[in-house]
Amino acid sequence: MTLDPKILSFEEVSKHNRKTDCWVIISGKVYDVTPFLDDHPGGDEILILATEKDATEDFEDVGHSQNAIDMMKDYYVGEVDSNTMPRKNTYNKPPSSTTSAAAQASGSSSTNILTFVLPILILVLAYALYYFANKKVAVSFTHL
Repeated sequence: MTLDPKILSFEEVSKHNRKTDCWVIISGKVYDVTPFLDDHPGGDEILILATEKDATEDFEDVGHSQNAIDMMKDYYVGEVDSNTMPRKNTYNKPPSSTTSAAAQASGSSSTNILTFVLPILILVLAYALYYFANKKVAVSFTHL
């Protein structure tokens, strides 16, 4: 990496989104991975799909080796101007006036318990019916 990194806008970086010209943003840094596309173990399509966005989360989710992280310095172009990055679209569900978080948590845990207990209850009931049906048959044969 250079001492004075080049600052690039997100718009400029996002123009490099093809197999012949592929740049990705990881942890605020811009990398020209075009020469690495054919050698990437996950295939070139993965890297091309990582363009035009902040690919930090995608990169970290895969769990790259230290060797892969060390290789990144060979492809370093500069830094992305964080002020030009698009805001992530996040949807925050409005709070419900009828249910609280504690009630929702309680409901989901009771559902989990029910899915465990219900099959056991069915097995116990089936065994009880089998036991009493066989006992009644045995008693009726003794009276013959």
